[in-house]
Amino acid sequence: MHRRTFLQRAGGLFVGGVAAAAGGIPASSRAQTAAVARQMLPLKIGIRAATMKMVGNVDVIRTAAAIPGIMGVELQVTAGTPNLRDWDAVRNYKRQADRWAMRIPSLAGVWDQGVQINSPAAAENVRLSVRAAELLGSSVILLAFFERSAPDMSREESYGPIVAMLREVAPRAAEAGVILGLENPLSPADNVKLIDLIGHPAVRVYYDVHNMATYRHADQAVPGIKLLGKERICAVHVKNGMLRIEEPGPIDWPAAFRAFNEIGYDGWYVFETAHRTPVACAEDTQTNIAFLRQHLRLPPG
Repeated sequence: MHRRTFLQRAGGLFVGGVAAAAGGIPASSRAQTAAVARQMLPLKIGIRAATMKMVGNVDVIRTAAAIPGIMGVELQVTAGTPNLRDWDAVRNYKRQADRWAMRIPSLAGVWDQGVQINSPAAAENVRLSVRAAELLGSSVILLAFFERSAPDMSREESYGPIVAMLREVAPRAAEAGVILGLENPLSPADNVKLIDLIGHPAVRVYYDVHNMATYRHADQAVPGIKLLGKERICAVHVKNGMLRIEEPGPIDWPAAFRAFNEIGYDGWYVFETAHRTPVACAEDTQTNIAFLRQHLRLPPG
């Protein structure tokens, strides 16, 4: 459905809902209207600027808007010139998002050169990124930490500094309406431990199902969705290497989508699939969106 058509129809349903609330429509009709409205609500599907090979290029918003079904773009904070440390650039992205009726649901790549999550400058990097997210209306900031910066969850001296830093910055993120989404090589169980130790609702997991296989947790990738639960997952990366999501790979995506359905997840699905060319990106993304729509459903209510 075209974006404008959806908004027009949704507006009509809204008006009908107002009339119903005033007593102008029977209860049976109100229930039917609500059911139709739920069916029309779109899945929140986005794509990374990095996936489109357009980091630092504000035209990524217009380009993504031309792909039917894409509703938002995940931007990188520190990559590209200019980047989102430049407030004029932030405002320009916001103008383009408004112009093309697109969202910027999440920001990634928040670390300045040489900074990691366990660096002394990490908290300031997060605070600057929260400011950018607030200006852009982004609801999630992806905090990635891999390799040497990933903590050993069996040793407090390893995970303790990360827990302390995230407890420090979480209240500022919450004030801005932003969730800090952790993406790392830890198992789902270790992510549960980390999130629960931090103990703040503004810090959750940005779940990358494919990464679970990459970091030797393939058998836990799908069960990990239920283990983490809706309350700990703030966003989801969707990818299958260089392949389309429907093709055989390390993740059983239909099973993964069933698990997201079962926990009532209603957040963003952001494509991180690799593509050979911009044309292939547009074509593959449309195929991937059709596959998502085949297997996903919004929770009722």
